[in-house]
Amino acid sequence: MRRFGSMADDAGETNIDISPLIDCIFILLLFFIVTTTFVEETGVEVDKPTAAAAVNLEKNSVLLAVTSRGEVVYGGRDIGVGGVRSVVRRLIEKEDLPVIIQVDQAVPSGLLVRVIDEAKLAGAKRVNLATRRGEGA
Repeated sequence: MRRFGSMADDAGETNIDISPLIDCIFILLLFFIVTTTFVEETGVEVDKPTAAAAVNLEKNSVLLAVTSRGEVVYGGRDIGVGGVRSVVRRLIEKEDLPVIIQVDQAVPSGLLVRVIDEAKLAGAKRVNLATRRGEGA
């Protein structure tokens, strides 16, 4: 005699448990999120000078921009020369990051020197200028 539940078993229905697959997907997603480094842009476009000795710098850095209008920009907002020290100090507090300044060719050298001074007074050990790679490089 057959039992009542055995008729469904003979129908050949099989269920696949996909929960382990979903767990693996979430673990991979978490791994990629944690290990990815995000490069923060300044949010403005500057006409950088050309240098034959240009080299690639670290991705993890404090990135400032000085526009042709004399604005000092960090993270898309104008912080001015007076805001450089507080921003740099806050960002290098946890980790010794280099400061990279993207400066427009039309910026007076006096303004650039003031921005570099403010970054150094904030405790930055390395201050670099961003340039485009020129001919002969």
